[in-house]
Amino acid sequence: MRIILYTGKGGVGKTSIAASTACKIASEGKRVLVISTDQAHSLGDSFDKKLSNNPLKIDTNLYAMEIDSIVENEKAWGNLKKYIEKLMTVKSEKTIESEELLVFPGFEELLALIKIKEIYDEGQYDVLIVDCAPTGETMSLLKFPDLFKWWMEKIYPIKKKGAKFTRPLIEATMKIPMPNDEAFNDIERIYEKIHELHQLMLDQEIVSIRIVTTTEKIVMKEAKRSFSYFHLFDYNVDGIIINKIFSKDSLKGYFEGWAKIQKESIEDLENSFKGIPIFKLELMRDELRKVEILKKVGNKLYGNSSPEKVLFQDKIFTIEKSTEGYSLSIKMPFVDKSQLKLSQKGDEITLSIKNERRSFILPTKLQSKEITQAKYHDGKLNIYFA
Repeated sequence: MRIILYTGKGGVGKTSIAASTACKIASEGKRVLVISTDQAHSLGDSFDKKLSNNPLKIDTNLYAMEIDSIVENEKAWGNLKKYIEKLMTVKSEKTIESEELLVFPGFEELLALIKIKEIYDEGQYDVLIVDCAPTGETMSLLKFPDLFKWWMEKIYPIKKKGAKFTRPLIEATMKIPMPNDEAFNDIERIYEKIHELHQLMLDQEIVSIRIVTTTEKIVMKEAKRSFSYFHLFDYNVDGIIINKIFSKDSLKGYFEGWAKIQKESIEDLENSFKGIPIFKLELMRDELRKVEILKKVGNKLYGNSSPEKVLFQDKIFTIEKSTEGYSLSIKMPFVDKSQLKLSQKGDEITLSIKNERRSFILPTKLQSKEITQAKYHDGKLNIYFA
């Protein structure tokens, strides 16, 4: 199964692009499921169908669904959910509000990850298209496995051990329940699922991310930033879609001033993402809704290309040996080096770009080495060890 994620700034049309891609692939004989992880779902509007948490057949070979975080929360947590519910309602009655509060901030992303893994494991489709939330939420979705893994390895064992010893005292003195072993087992079970999914998401033969943008400067900047962030977390971007391009006929009269701006913007994107396939779609006369129109858009967008294939692969992390020692090179274009921060603690390094941060364990051959210097040049961060 191929997994393709479409993301971009809000309003760029990624839902329509994801739906059009699904229609194009399905019309060529592949069995396709397109899902939405955005809590402000609009995938159903694209198909003009009411979607739910279960796949609905839209057309031949084509299925669609919108992930319901409340339903998935009910299925995923079991004993832990019962404990939290007991804790929240220990002095009050169970209410609808308490049910909804059990979907904590960030849990939507976690539940979406688990659902993607379940669909992959079931293996009922050839291609899974994911219509992601805007870029910020997508980053939360994709970096969650890394952060959760760090928490489980560094903090969780301490918390579990402490709870075992303090449970009788807290329950006796504060009259509130403490989590039992079954609740902790739920966390471990979820961790195993997320760890497996993390390995899957880093497999460039299976998973691709595609960034949807327009020619507006602010949107282009976010596309470039998100490209760097995806590289920071070792995810493969194999395509850029430039959407809502004004046709030559429309750039006359009042809109004539946009012609030069748009031309320069497209050239900028082509130069910036050189080597990566770039697909362009003009602003359509009609609203992008219903299967018939989406099929036409898919054909117009991709032409003779096969969007289900891996369109580009890039080696993001490389290690080289020299007479002075080793260098770890991380490909991260579009980064302002004044916003880069790097630190090392034992065999772990922490790298920050503005408001995004990643901590990761060094490869085995570098774990006994110390950072001697770091340089950012030509879109790459080179870290030197000795």
